[in-house]
Amino acid sequence: HNAFDDLHEYPERTPLMGYYDEENPEVCDWEIKWAVEHGVNCFIHCWYRRLENMGKPVTVDMLRCGHGLHEALFNAKYQKYMNFAIMFENMPRWGTVADRKDLLENVLPFWMENYFKRDNYLKIDNKPVVFIFAHTRFDEALGTPEEEKEALDACREYCRAHGFDGMIFAPCNTSTNPETHAACLAKGYDFRFGYGSGYSAPCDFPESSDPMNGQLDLLTKRLSQDPMHFIPTASCFLDTTPRTNKHWRITLGYNFEKYNVWYITPNEYRQVLQRMKDICDSLPD
Repeated sequence: HNAFDDLHEYPERTPLMGYYDEENPEVCDWEIKWAVEHGVNCFIHCWYRRLENMGKPVTVDMLRCGHGLHEALFNAKYQKYMNFAIMFENMPRWGTVADRKDLLENVLPFWMENYFKRDNYLKIDNKPVVFIFAHTRFDEALGTPEEEKEALDACREYCRAHGFDGMIFAPCNTSTNPETHAACLAKGYDFRFGYGSGYSAPCDFPESSDPMNGQLDLLTKRLSQDPMHFIPTASCFLDTTPRTNKHWRITLGYNFEKYNVWYITPNEYRQVLQRMKDICDSLPD
């Protein structure tokens, strides 16, 4: 995987603990310590299934990058202080669900036994939450909107049979199109969220007031359409290098889109978080 070679020209990207092994429980303990000291109370782990595992029972060795959970977090000394959830990272290079049967008989039982039953798995109203990244691929595998809703409802019944009060599904979708939002709800999703805020800068390095206000404007627009079914995400920067450099594009064959670069300062990020919280506090209970 080329190790850390891509970062040699970007020393400012060096993590606080240096280059580290994310399957080491001690590394996870430091991450937990730093997170809880700064008000972060949940890690959402990207969950990758290998393509060749589709249609078959899921096992730990059929995951990609599963070590962050199974080797590190689940053996961390301070794991009880940090909630966690999974985001099904099902881009075309990785496996999604083959169909309804695969979801209910292979994927869901693995999630239940390995994740949901843990005390620190993220639950809302006693319902485990699963985030879906490439939700359109998930949609295609489960059929029509009506068939997909039926499949997700079957997952909720499965969770009820295991002592929960249902299950919550959240697709990654920051569209401001009300029809897109309505379609997500019709398919049985509970709320939408963003991998980032969804803000796109008009140029590289705009004035910091632009990304601050731009993020808040997008959030306000989404919530004006539906104040109950969108979870805001605040971003502190967007810079796709080095993943848009020559090595990634040519050697590894990725075709990453180059976005305009923007940054805000820690204090400005604090302001965005506070203003988003103020907006959320004004919403219906």
